[in-house]
Amino acid sequence: MTRIAILGGGSWGTALAILEAGSGKGHEVRLWARDEKLAEEIRRERENKTYLPGYRVPEEVLVTSKEGEALAGAEIVLCAIPSTHARSVYTRMREHVRPEMAFVSATKGLELRTHARMSEVIEQVFAPRFAPRVAVLSGPSFASEAARGDPTAVVLACRDADLSARLQERLSGPSFRLYTNEDVKGVEYAGAMKNVIAIAAGACPGMGLGSNTLAALITRGLAEMTRLAVALGGAAETLRGLAGLGDLVLTCTGGPSRNRHVGIELGKGRALGEILAGMRMVAEGIHSTDAVREMGIALGVEMPVTEQVYDTLHGKTPAREAIRAILERPLKRE
Repeated sequence: MTRIAILGGGSWGTALAILEAGSGKGHEVRLWARDEKLAEEIRRERENKTYLPGYRVPEEVLVTSKEGEALAGAEIVLCAIPSTHARSVYTRMREHVRPEMAFVSATKGLELRTHARMSEVIEQVFAPRFAPRVAVLSGPSFASEAARGDPTAVVLACRDADLSARLQERLSGPSFRLYTNEDVKGVEYAGAMKNVIAIAAGACPGMGLGSNTLAALITRGLAEMTRLAVALGGAAETLRGLAGLGDLVLTCTGGPSRNRHVGIELGKGRALGEILAGMRMVAEGIHSTDAVREMGIALGVEMPVTEQVYDTLHGKTPAREAIRAILERPLKRE
């Protein structure tokens, strides 16, 4: 039995709670939600009707909005917090964490101001007290399908091979398969960049374009992601695996993708503010686009898809013109 604290009462945090409680390994699972009203709703209904409706949260999952209660005695801390709130949440948690805890970041995004990866944010926040042991969980994983029990394969990236093996064994379940990887940078950058490409991909069906255009954009998007990830210290091989290609295909084509949804609506000609007003959950690609673009410029990496997504999100270029600009670039070798 392992005590697992899950930080984040959104769709992915709730799905992880369902998966770990139902793994058959007897884990003691605690789910922390920042909003007490949400925590009370989940406790009472045993369902997160706000972010993951239709999936039962097992009775044995303790749901709380109290940091100390969630983290007391935890051996593994799974972090599923939007990137925009990560630093503030970890700062709130600082007095309750201990050196022996293992932290697993399941957030796909970058900190806007600093461009820090989520594992770096954890390290920076807890460093005044101790050097935290950190791993990263990423890959093609819609929360609703994982919670339903659909076979799901993800990547667990960690530089400590022993810790990686222990986490792999403890967090895997009947329908939740973890593959290990030492390339923390590549996995995290892939998780942030694929959301940007998914916005462009969504614009294709939004404009009435078909599979030819979508396939071309996904392929060129992967090439763009790989160039930047390698320039940032990641491995090209990582971008060809679950954290890169796997997650990119899912996010660019899957119905539940929030980033794809934003792209679809932009392709229809709707304004970004209007789109966001109708969304309850965060589309990480919107926040990641600026950071990804700035890193590409700083490193001299060509990022044509990201540039057009940036211009569209900032109201400089309509989606239809942006897609045309991507596909009508000068002819060259692949």
